[in-house]
Amino acid sequence: MIQLVPQMRIRLACEPVDFRKGLDALVALCRAQWQQDPLDGTLFVFRNRTGTAVKLLVYDGQGFWLCLKRFSQGRLQGWPTADSDALQPLAAQQLLVLLYNGQPYAAAFADDWRPVKK
Repeated sequence: MIQLVPQMRIRLACEPVDFRKGLDALVALCRAQWQQDPLDGTLFVFRNRTGTAVKLLVYDGQGFWLCLKRFSQGRLQGWPTADSDALQPLAAQQLLVLLYNGQPYAAAFADDWRPVKK
């Protein structure tokens, strides 16, 4: 099971990927294209070209998880556009909004860490 916590590093691939790629091809993409080590626990988020599905890739210390969510209706609404081949940081709360087909960059959240007033 994948547990999303505020401390988790999440990187979103701005450009769509070919969803025929499996686990090994996505790991190779992380290493070659973005010089990222998928073994460090970072969760990578990918989308298909039509915006109807997302894939999550993460290493949990024993093996890789590759999860697919295909939306039964509609297309992704909140996906960032940036330079090609770019990875964008994403907070855990934003990922949850994205997985419910919301707009993660438009949602307002409280800070993850804030001082407690006495």
